[in-house]
Amino acid sequence: MPAATLDTPAATQQTIAGKYLTFTLGQESYGIKVLKIREIFRHTTVTAVAQMPPYVKGVINLRGKIIPVLDLRIKFGMALAETTKRTCVVVVQVKSSSGALISMGILVDDVEEVANIAANDIEETPDFGAQLDTVYILGVAKIKGKVKILLDIDRVVCGETISGLSRTA
Repeated sequence: MPAATLDTPAATQQTIAGKYLTFTLGQESYGIKVLKIREIFRHTTVTAVAQMPPYVKGVINLRGKIIPVLDLRIKFGMALAETTKRTCVVVVQVKSSSGALISMGILVDDVEEVANIAANDIEETPDFGAQLDTVYILGVAKIKGKVKILLDIDRVVCGETISGLSRTA
């Protein structure tokens, strides 16, 4: 009898299940696997870098290490928002296409909680049609009656973002 593959929806949901840091952008809630999170801190001054894509806000000095900061609102095509006392930078560690680990900051409106999301609370990414790229969405979770979009943060921030940043280094 052949071994089960991870291509089945149930197997995929099982591999996605786990602990997530949930946060908001506008009225939307998102989640990133806790294992990707390195640090969370209140918004700070970001130094702009010339010729970056609009969603790259610039860089910060985090204890002697320069970290690029991305605005997920802009990356996702959302309206700009005012910085508030709830605005945070979430430092994530992502894997580049070459396999190198890179720390990046992502600007979010508010951090909600760390939630343990079970496989039976996760549904596959809905089909939005051929024109929308949803490759960065792991699935959609239902937690306490609310919908949370679970992000593959490597895919959200990698690709053109990292290649653009490496040209400036």
